[in-house]
Amino acid sequence: MSTNTLILGLQWGDEGKGKIVDALAESSEAVCRFQGGHNAGHTLKVDGEQKVLHLVPSGILHPKVNCVLGNGLVLSLPALAHEISDLKESGINFEDRFFVSEDCCLILPTHIAIDKVRDKEEGIGTTGRGIGPAYEDKIARRAIRFGDLKDLKELKIKLFKLVNYHNQVLEKLYSAESIAFDDVFEELENNLFLYHNYKCKTQDLLKMWVKQDKTIIFEGAQGSMLDIDHGTYPFVTSSSTTAGGLSSGLGIGPKHIDSILGITKAYTTRVGEGPFPTELFDANAEELAKVGHEFGATTGRPRRCGWLDLKALESIMFINSVSNLCITKLDVLDGFKDIKVCVDYDDDEKPIYKTFAGWEEDTSNVRSFDGLPEAAQNYISFIEETLDCTVGIVSVGPSRDQTIYKD
Repeated sequence: MSTNTLILGLQWGDEGKGKIVDALAESSEAVCRFQGGHNAGHTLKVDGEQKVLHLVPSGILHPKVNCVLGNGLVLSLPALAHEISDLKESGINFEDRFFVSEDCCLILPTHIAIDKVRDKEEGIGTTGRGIGPAYEDKIARRAIRFGDLKDLKELKIKLFKLVNYHNQVLEKLYSAESIAFDDVFEELENNLFLYHNYKCKTQDLLKMWVKQDKTIIFEGAQGSMLDIDHGTYPFVTSSSTTAGGLSSGLGIGPKHIDSILGITKAYTTRVGEGPFPTELFDANAEELAKVGHEFGATTGRPRRCGWLDLKALESIMFINSVSNLCITKLDVLDGFKDIKVCVDYDDDEKPIYKTFAGWEEDTSNVRSFDGLPEAAQNYISFIEETLDCTVGIVSVGPSRDQTIYKD
């Protein structure tokens, strides 16, 4: 009997999902993404070599694992072409194992232009990659989809109207330069090979795999606290990053999800603007950022750092029906004398902390839960008890082998 697992980040992204998907993909037959775009950044370290994936699912490094980009994504064709080219140069094969939904909406140069000028005024702190404007067009039913590339004559008519609309927005609302229609069309035309090589009716494919009892991993991008509905609105992404986004973003019903693995760092980080109750502004923040190499894999922006927030996690775990937890970057806390955890908020919404003694030992070479320092075990056990959920995986470094499977 196969087991299909949904893997989600429970914070504001950057939880280490890519490494965990990569580790678990070895025993699966497919890895599928269902939302977001190339604003995601999943960093993998294999045999000392680092890979950063923005669109391609993290299972691609395993030769026998199929990979799918579902209809819920917004797709930058140049970004996808560049990523595939880089991976092929590393000897990774895409033939007959990489599939892109014909229903993916495309990100155009005009989307990127609108995103950048708008964020200067609004200060949301987007990645500036056109994600939000592309999702806007999807909801407004005017988007160009991957499947539209099959008929260039019809595409030209549809695209002309959309580019004209975008240029009106750029010129009239933001006093910005317009983008030539020919430039937008040329970008699509130059990447037609992606359509011919990878187009797929992915819903039919998934239906077939489920009937064949294949083991599937569903890979979330960004983090649950960035969800368009359940995140820290308006400082959120433009897609459904929680469990509910899976069914709409891949066309597969909830009954085909057997387990939901929630991933959280042993502390908390955030990139960009927005509330962050446990954010630190002292030497502890500097230490977390330095030891944890806290810079965004997609933007390179420094991440804001703070203590673990169990009160926020409690809510987001309920929304996602998390059945098992993974704690990443436990090793980053190795040098701390004291470690704080938020257990509640006071009447002014300020965090109430519980303080733990640090373990002040190197955990990066530990490979069993019992091998962890007692203080580290106590820290993990408290998280389990507070959230009423088992921690099944603990990551103590970026490499595949720096992973502890607790059960």
